[in-house]
Formats: sequence, C-alpha cells, structure tokens
Amino acid sequence: MDLSAMYKISYGLFVLSAKNSSKQNGCIVNTVMQVTSTPNRIVVAVNKNNFTHDMIVASKEFNVSMLSTSVPFEVFKHFGFQSGKDVNKFENFNHKIANNGIAYLDKNTTAYLSAKVVSITDLGTHSLFLADVTDGAKLSDEDSVTYDYYQKNIKPKPNAKPKKTVWRCKICGYEYEGEELPADFICPLCKHPASDFEKIEA
Repeated sequence: MDLSAMYKISYGLFVLSAKNSSKQNGCIVNTVMQVTSTPNRIVVAVNKNNFTHDMIVASKEFNVSMLSTSVPFEVFKHFGFQSGKDVNKFENFNHKIANNGIAYLDKNTTAYLSAKVVSITDLGTHSLFLADVTDGAKLSDEDSVTYDYYQKNIKPKPNAKPKKTVWRCKICGYEYEGEELPADFICPLCKHPASDFEKIEA
C-alpha cells in the first residue's frame, strides 16, 4: 500500500486542554469532529502517552481551541514538543478560562468549544472521547489551520546544508537530531512512528 495516500485526508490542528485539580494542561491534536448536531456532540482522539489524555480520563471535561492560519510555529513547539508532566504549559502563556474552569487560547484561534465526556473508546494507542458540547464561542473570522497549511506555510523549512544529521517527520516537520533514529521513536507532535521519518544528510 502507498501510505502517502493517507496524508491526503484533511485534518485540522487544535490545542486540546484539560484540568485536573488545580493543574491546567494542553496538547496538540489533529482529530476533532462533530458527529451529531442533536445532541451537539464531538469526538476527539488523543494519544495515551499525552498527559492531557489522563487528565481528561480523570475529569471527563476538556476544551478545544481551533487554531487559525495566523498561528506561529512557537505554539506548536510549546504545546507539542514538551510534556505537561515536566512544565506548566499555561504559566506565562496568554489564555482565558472558560465557564468549565479550563483554559483555552484566545489568540491565533478561530473558536473554542467546551465539552463533557459521554463515553471513552479504547483504540489501542489512542482513546476516542465522545463528548457533549457544553459551551463555545467564535473568536475570529480567520480560516482554521489544516495539516496541509501547516506543512506548507508554518513548519520551518529545512536548511539547505544542515550541520547535523537529522530525521524529519514527513507528517508534521518535527526534527530529531542524531545519527540513528530509534526504531520505537514516536513523534512528540503528531504521534507518528519512526517509519514516517526521513533522514536528512549532513
């Protein structure tokens, strides 16, 4: 099978946020969709390795911030390249608090939704959260960013002459430096495996 055919599926990019006790956290996800309008329900797929995943399992609530085409790469680095287990991602980062007490991004976003989990489906590496939409607001008239737009306009372009050997994710552009890429490596941004990385010769 030509796996590149899968890359033609249209995806958005979002910051998924949750709260457990006093801890706020968020991560980058690409699978959010409305599944019914009556009741108004969405599904969100989240990798089990994400700290946000466990917070949603515990609290049964979350927010989705829909990123706009104006979003800088720094937002992806901030929410996708580090773990909430190690840092407080919302500390000193511009955000607002929704009625459910969970943070959301009010800059570089087109809208946000608040949701309460109805059921959880185990997908192996991920969990699929089915949730009722409880609140939300449109924040701008900008276009929402897609994976395709991110790859073509936001992610950094490769250097013409890299000084080090790097392995670049063909999906999101994340780069791993090192002579060898571990066989079990998982991209911290888009959660794709080592097979979706390409070696960039120094």
